[in-house]
Amino acid sequence: MSNEILINITPLETRVAIVEDGLAHELYLERANHRGLVGNIYVGKVQRVLPGMQAAFVDIGLEKAAFIHAQDVVELDQHGMELRKPSSATPPIRELLHEGQRIAVQVLKDPIATKGARVTTHLSLSSRYLVYMPKTDHVGVSQRIDDEIERERLKLITEQCRDERGGGFIIRTVAEGADERELASDAKFLQKLWLDIEHQLVNTTQKFPRRVYQDLPLYLRVIRDYVSPNIDRIRIDDNGVYEELMGFTNKYFPDITARLSLNTGQTPLFDLFGVEDEIHKALKRTVQLKSGGHIVIDETEAMTTVDVNTGGYVGGKTLEETIFKTNLEAVSVIARQLRLRNIGGIIILDFIDMKDAEHRRTVHRAFAKVMAKDSVKSTITGISEIGLIELTRKRTRESLEQQVCDLCSVCDGRGVVKSAESVCYEVFREILRDARQYEGEKLVVVASSAVIDRLLDEESNAVADIEQLSGKLIEFRHEPLYSQEQYDIILV
Repeated sequence: MSNEILINITPLETRVAIVEDGLAHELYLERANHRGLVGNIYVGKVQRVLPGMQAAFVDIGLEKAAFIHAQDVVELDQHGMELRKPSSATPPIRELLHEGQRIAVQVLKDPIATKGARVTTHLSLSSRYLVYMPKTDHVGVSQRIDDEIERERLKLITEQCRDERGGGFIIRTVAEGADERELASDAKFLQKLWLDIEHQLVNTTQKFPRRVYQDLPLYLRVIRDYVSPNIDRIRIDDNGVYEELMGFTNKYFPDITARLSLNTGQTPLFDLFGVEDEIHKALKRTVQLKSGGHIVIDETEAMTTVDVNTGGYVGGKTLEETIFKTNLEAVSVIARQLRLRNIGGIIILDFIDMKDAEHRRTVHRAFAKVMAKDSVKSTITGISEIGLIELTRKRTRESLEQQVCDLCSVCDGRGVVKSAESVCYEVFREILRDARQYEGEKLVVVASSAVIDRLLDEESNAVADIEQLSGKLIEFRHEPLYSQEQYDIILV
């Protein structure tokens, strides 16, 4: 089956799905009032320096101050180029930054939950084939390009593209096979763009903090960053964006233009390819496996855990074979869900315990193989005797759940609420406390329907005992707007 990119445009939101072999593997969202910040360049002001953390907070004009570590603060030599130093030679943050200092920074990570953006002073600009680093003097090649002859060819061409101002480049994976004209065009574009940005950075007449460069909108970034030779078609459902992409690709990436396709059918693009259903499934805790087993995904602030269960699958000849087949099936599903949900940070995979060491090795190799297709960098440990695999996946933006969901106003993100029985006992304890402290003839209990129904039914004998102990008449009122944990006791 073909690999496609689907671009869904609505007035307030852009959604992009990367579909491989008929299934959505990656999803990107950008809303008009909440565009991603990664790649943006700001002139900011150092707000606070924290020597104990080797870090500082930088005001870049956002609601939350950005965070910068000492390792992300670039030292420049007398020519304005980055000093080469060992990674262990990071000086104290106080020697690099001071409060109130004017500083140019670029966003590395979007704000996530309670954390502000992560920024660096190592500025770079991306195009389709190259990443331009104006303050360095070397040319590097993506490690994903394995052919040594091709690596040398690309490096030689790119070295010749450097102008008198210097600057360095990183050759991206997608550049494999690119010709001299394409690389030279990219280099020229980036060098010209940097001149414009540099002019704004040195302009001290304008106020700061302020943004001096914003990366392309999502539908253009997708063309620049995610279209590779194995993408057969790019479908767009908005005529205006389709025309813009035609002009953009004709100018910068003519080899892509023929792959653009305008969707004119009545069925929405995401419905046509089942992406809408995949989004709904990706917001659920449990993911079903075709065999009858399932995986359970729990995201927390510290880490994400993925638990594999056989569920209703009993198809193997032996228990060990059933477990092995379930784990092996779960491997590809887990890898796809990590990409689709954009889960990052520390991830613990709890496969069903396998006694056979070869089965454990096979599952580990299969997982490493499918994760190699992920464009996001990850590091995978070995598999333990009890079936645990630990991995870290680079986090640069919010996960799907963080982007489209809010914390539950009832349970406050815990995922559980107190049972009606527990709330009833809380009510009894509070009635006895209030009866001892305050005068009055009657108490009115206001609570949710589930709690009131239980008080009048299963707990009716207990209510009679509480009335006798407190010496007060107790009345009950339903409040439809109350959650199960909410209640009030009114003394009359």
